[in-house]
Amino acid sequence: MPAPAPRRVGILTFHRCINYGSYWQARALAEGVRAMGVDARLLDHQDDRVARLELRCAFRPILPAATPRSDFPAYAAKTRSFRAAWESLPLSAPFPLHRPQEMPPCDRIIVGSDEVWNLDHPWYGGAPAFFGQGIDAPLLSYAASFGNQARPLPASWAAHLDAFSTLSVRDENSRRILTAATGRDPAMVLDPCLLFPPAPPADVEPERHPYLAVYGHNFPAWLSDTVRAEARRRNLRLVSIGYRNDWADEQRLSASPDQFAALVAGSQGVVTNFFHGCVFAILNGKPLVTAPTAYRANKIHGLLAKLGGENALVTAATDAPTYAALLDAPLPLEARLMQLRHASARYLRAALDLPA
Repeated sequence: MPAPAPRRVGILTFHRCINYGSYWQARALAEGVRAMGVDARLLDHQDDRVARLELRCAFRPILPAATPRSDFPAYAAKTRSFRAAWESLPLSAPFPLHRPQEMPPCDRIIVGSDEVWNLDHPWYGGAPAFFGQGIDAPLLSYAASFGNQARPLPASWAAHLDAFSTLSVRDENSRRILTAATGRDPAMVLDPCLLFPPAPPADVEPERHPYLAVYGHNFPAWLSDTVRAEARRRNLRLVSIGYRNDWADEQRLSASPDQFAALVAGSQGVVTNFFHGCVFAILNGKPLVTAPTAYRANKIHGLLAKLGGENALVTAATDAPTYAALLDAPLPLEARLMQLRHASARYLRAALDLPA
């Protein structure tokens, strides 16, 4: 008898954001589930308003700081690289974001990763599909997050999450909100990039000179001044990826998703205030210095607490010798990371009714 057709699994996430982390978490989850023998596709929701806001953010990414007009061509190239990368993903047929009943039929739908439940997200916040409304298929979540939302989840939204067969989150803030709202204790799992490490890009030229990767924007002066002095002491360049940081030696504003991954992998260390800057530093075993913004604090603090990497967090009170120590060697996170990989894979296989 012929083997049964793979189960059709849809993944509902933020896969069309002009953001390296959003792209890579979507790709990693889709490729990882497909490697389990499942026909997994990213559910290609589309919305004109979301697309306009995403494009506006892509050209003015460092608000409240103004974007120099001279940077617009580089940000345009970055945007084109994302559009090309999206089309290489395993996508479903497109459907309107606010008419999820028109999505292609699925046997199971995974909601997450990313801030899919953040009601305060500037353009996706409160989109009913991410809470399962209008979807006629069994639902589960993987590494879902409320992002920077701190307020309780209203009962009307919580009631929709009760329909999910299994729930998992990627940070303690999300676990707290979800438990308070539903009475359920979600599993704590890894971001898809840490569960299914992406293969290193094969077609990106290596850098000729050693450097520290800078990822994020609007860093405080107490961090940038100390990092710059430490880089000079080590004879390292500072390469800013995807966003302008005038205190860096080089601006790689047009970096594609593959180039972002390659630049982190080839660096001597990572300085970031973004969640996936921390994720890719940990993934590649790189020294890490991070000072999260208020918007990303829940996610970064949750990630580092889960792995035992809180020492990478710096504040205005952190002295120069501590920066030097952090940039000397990566944090010893491998044992905890492997434990969480096994637990996350077990959760996902069980949620999809796949053999262990």
